[in-house]
Amino acid sequence: MTDIVSNINKILQEIPKSVKLVAVSKTKPIKDIKTAYDAGYKIFGENKVQELVNKYESLPKDIEWHMIGHLQTNKVKYIAPFVSLIHAVDSRKLLNEINKQAEKNNRQINCLLQIKIAKEETKFGLSVNDAEQILKEKNTYKNIIFSGLMGMATNTDNHEQILSEFKQLFDTFKLFKTNYFADNTNFKEISMGMSGDYKLAISQGSTIIRVGSLIFGKRIYI
Repeated sequence: MTDIVSNINKILQEIPKSVKLVAVSKTKPIKDIKTAYDAGYKIFGENKVQELVNKYESLPKDIEWHMIGHLQTNKVKYIAPFVSLIHAVDSRKLLNEINKQAEKNNRQINCLLQIKIAKEETKFGLSVNDAEQILKEKNTYKNIIFSGLMGMATNTDNHEQILSEFKQLFDTFKLFKTNYFADNTNFKEISMGMSGDYKLAISQGSTIIRVGSLIFGKRIYI
């Protein structure tokens, strides 16, 4: 058994069965993804559109691809035919384009609204108020499935701050669920937690974790 497969199995054994593990394969070669796939794992995340498209075209079509990075509006059309879940919907403009491209492809695309919970200016995300304004008009997005929320905590060693930010996202999810999706089972996901903080995220209600370096090794910057 390769290290990649062992690492995936170790994480799967540690986390609740209700939590989905997205193996973040960005910058990693196709052969590494194929190693995990051949062992039965089929959920992968990418943050660059061109890399995601290349890997989709080169790998088996039953893989569940997640777009986890900041998505530019003009690149939505490239992934709209096949993407399983877009994690980081951080503007109304982007949501409008996803809806448009989904309609062109005769699809409904699962999306998470990214809420800005970190204190860092470099992090993307909607304010709670802006997200709420979108949800008040959610029925106009016929080709969007609102699946939940996503957030990224501040890059810090202060666990109390990270926990507080994750709790903020969970509380926002509960508020939106109650107010806008009480009878909608699709709105159920909270994507928060990465290699360094996924255990903290799970403790605060995360249902999807995005783990890369603990599976594939340190990232190669390209």
